[in-house]
Amino acid sequence: MATDVQVPALGESITEGTLAQWLKKPGEAVAADEPIASLETDKVTVEVPSPVAGVFGEALVQEGDTVAVGAVIARIEDGAAQPSSSTDADAAEATTNPAGAGENPTLRGAEHAPEPGPGDETSSGDQPEPAEQPQGADTVTTLSPAVRRAVLEHHVDPSKIKGTGKDGRLTKDDVIAAAEAQKGQPSSPAQAGAQAPQAKAAPAQETKAPPPGPRPSPGNDRKEERVKMSRLRKTIAARLKEAQNTAALLTTFNDVDMSAVIEARTRYKDLFEKKHGIRLGFMGFFVKAVTLATRDLPSVNARIDGDEIVYHDYLDVSIAVSAPKGLVVPVVRNAQALSFAEIEKTIADYGKRAKEGTLGIEEMQGGTFTISNGGVFGSLLSTPIINPPQSAVLGMHRIEERPVAKDGEVVVRPMMYLALSYDHRLVDGREAVTFLVRVKEAIEDPTRLLIDL
Repeated sequence: MATDVQVPALGESITEGTLAQWLKKPGEAVAADEPIASLETDKVTVEVPSPVAGVFGEALVQEGDTVAVGAVIARIEDGAAQPSSSTDADAAEATTNPAGAGENPTLRGAEHAPEPGPGDETSSGDQPEPAEQPQGADTVTTLSPAVRRAVLEHHVDPSKIKGTGKDGRLTKDDVIAAAEAQKGQPSSPAQAGAQAPQAKAAPAQETKAPPPGPRPSPGNDRKEERVKMSRLRKTIAARLKEAQNTAALLTTFNDVDMSAVIEARTRYKDLFEKKHGIRLGFMGFFVKAVTLATRDLPSVNARIDGDEIVYHDYLDVSIAVSAPKGLVVPVVRNAQALSFAEIEKTIADYGKRAKEGTLGIEEMQGGTFTISNGGVFGSLLSTPIINPPQSAVLGMHRIEERPVAKDGEVVVRPMMYLALSYDHRLVDGREAVTFLVRVKEAIEDPTRLLIDL
């Protein structure tokens, strides 16, 4: 008897997703609630669990197919998995991962694959036999998305690397180590042998250089790969374009002296971590500063709904986090009521789970204001784009020492540029500039955060 596996509910307003990857193959044993597939939605990647224990019977859809909520995508058979011969394994390989002539499924989509989370190095994936592999060798290798990307980036042959992961599977570190080991070596024995005679050969007499001719063809050095955009990437593109098409975007800038915040972190970071179990970061200061500024300038924390302006008496801060598949913005809710420790713990948890791909859809819905920290990547200055239907976004940048004038003297201070992009339909220039000044004042004098000034 077979049990159907259906696409689970994916969250409010989400009716379909894309089957990103099968985590099980036909004939493999499956435990109840064990993930058998991963689905990619407009916001996050979710796993589809098996409703019962048994054997993975058949996959009814292929990777990359769009599936609706409630659709049947696989069947689980009763009983235990039976050992399969190499012939059966080859048949399963051909069924679950068909590839046309000239295609390389091992590398397909690797550039957009997520980094592995803890214990994720051994996610399933299939690899065809490399052309240069000796005939008859076992070529069915299980690679995770991160390992496939590493293989593509470092141009190594995975069949010649000894895996150190579970059941001898390759990890990302294995690929990187192999790439380092082959640096400086000839790409093939034939090339190595061809170089030696050239080094010994010397011209008997001076000869005239031949006239310039057509440049040699680059041959196989120039390659292209077409990868279908993920649902998340398409959603990001659509929302950013929507913001440019509908909002009257404008950006104002200021710079802030980070000396006081750096001094406070240096003085209290050990006590803070000992008491709360989390590091004291910069983001907590900026969230608190934004809380004070939005009280004085509520339009920055508002939104336009038709011909009405919706004001909020709360601050739900969307924190832009870089995930392997693109930018996500989980929401720190009721930030105005949270302590420094609660803010830092929430942000750290979001950052960790964004890399693992385990953020929930409900955690990225809503938000009344966004903070984006491009400084972690070294950005000096940028003009961030608002996250509709929000009306403003604060851009943080890298901290660098610069000469500034203080009390008639030129001194060196750790400075950061701040950028506030806003919807000019709702926020006036005076309000935007004043908002940014309020944030600057709170960061340069953190005492204001304690006495609500």
